Amino acid sequence: MVTSNAISFPDPRHFDFNHIARQTAEVVRHFPLFSELPLADCERIVALARVQHYQPRKPIYFEGDPVRQIRILTYGSVKLTQVGPLGQEVILRLVGPGELLCVECFPQGIHSATACALEESSALVWEAIQFQALRDRFQILGRNITSVLLRTLNELEVRFREVSTTKVAVRLSCQLVRLLDQVGKRSNGQVELAIFQQDLAQLTGTTLFTVNRLLHEWEARGIVKQKRQAVQVLDLPALIKASENE
Repeated sequence: MVTSNAISFPDPRHFDFNHIARQTAEVVRHFPLFSELPLADCERIVALARVQHYQPRKPIYFEGDPVRQIRILTYGSVKLTQVGPLGQEVILRLVGPGELLCVECFPQGIHSATACALEESSALVWEAIQFQALRDRFQILGRNITSVLLRTLNELEVRFREVSTTKVAVRLSCQLVRLLDQVGKRSNGQVELAIFQQDLAQLTGTTLFTVNRLLHEWEARGIVKQKRQAVQVLDLPALIKASENE
């Protein structure tokens, strides 16, 4: 099911700190990282975090940087990329609300990718050493971190299989369907993805020309509508059918 990626967090100008932590905990307890954690434990964890805001197309950290902070996205979307030996950028994955910005949840780790906001975004941020102590203190949190890592690995494996075994049209439609759940936003009764065609090409292992051609074909069929920096999905059942049968 496609949901909005806009998550409403309490405004610190209007509430005392304890009220803020309680309201924030009510929201994040539905994130995979906090699954099955008692509300009181969620409050203790989020009370130690701070909020950071990121501007579109601005880097958050770079590949090779030491892991100093742990971030969980609460609004917007972020792309994680690596750069090849010839300078070409490859998108590993996109991160949406409720997801960890990096999978290296250890203060001695090194970021394996560069993180860059695709749109205006926000995150809850903990110091890495502080988050490690929380992971050790709350066993369910540690278990959830492992579960998130396994899910991320599975997603990468699925995409690798698609690139190796399926046609470009199927890869692109599958990727769009996945992105709707991760970073889709409601706009005028439709679901919209704030993403460039070049980013879609990188995610699906094809060329900008091919992505542009397929989107034009689907637009003529009433499945999608192209916008300047976004793709709007008009007919989700038809897009899902394309991912299965095209």
